[in-house]
Amino acid sequence: MEKIVFEGTREQIENLKLLLEHGDNDLPRLREEYQTENLWSIEDVQLNYECDEDEAMQVLEEALQNDATMEQIWFAIHHHAENLDLKRIEE
Repeated sequence: MEKIVFEGTREQIENLKLLLEHGDNDLPRLREEYQTENLWSIEDVQLNYECDEDEAMQVLEEALQNDATMEQIWFAIHHHAENLDLKRIEE
């Protein structure tokens, strides 16, 4: 069995769980609202490291929840939004 890590707000994760629980009929909406082309799996870790599924999942969880990873993603989002001349919402 393959395991995949998702990140998001509590509300986004709860919505994702609901979509998955209700079958394939709701998956097109998932594809519309989430970028799903670049998901990481335990197989990605196991291609490079000798580990079991639990160890691979731990690597993914820690890597994807790492502050530096999150900062880099936000940096990239802001960079590409600015390249498209999108107006940033002020807090």
